[in-house]
Order: sequence, then C-alpha cells, then structure tokens
Amino acid sequence: MAGSSHGHTPAAWTGVSIAFIGFCVSGAFMVLAQPAGFWAGMGVVVLGGIIGWIMRSMGMGQPKDAHKALLMAHERETASVKA
Repeated sequence: MAGSSHGHTPAAWTGVSIAFIGFCVSGAFMVLAQPAGFWAGMGVVVLGGIIGWIMRSMGMGQPKDAHKALLMAHERETASVKA
C-alpha cells in the first residue's frame, strides 16, 4: 500500500483526524461513565467518515484508477529488468 500513496490525500487525512478525535472523546467519556458523551463522540466518528466521503466526492481523494496505473508501471519496470 505504501507504493500506491494509499490514504495520502486531504480527504483521508481530514476524515481520519476527525474520527480520531471522536474516538478520544468517546474513550474519555467511557472512563467517566457518561453514556451521552460516549455517544456524542461516536457521532463525531461517523461525522469524520461522512466528511471524508464528501471531500472525496469533491475530488480531494485518490482517483479510482490510481492503483491500476501503479500496477501497470510496476509491470513495465519488472519487464525491463528481466529483459
């Protein structure tokens, strides 16, 4: 995955950052035994996924054919090394 830049986009970073904050909020409220705060944090987690999806739809995510282009480049490189 590292070679394909998987997740290295503004949409991915934003969505994961918001979800991480939500998990931290949920964890804190779980320790404090406050169910309402826990569920509010889980709502933030879902919001992170939605915002990431919206940003991807706006073109800030990785293109769908990016992995295919990487595989084709790798095949060409492998073929030139074998020849």
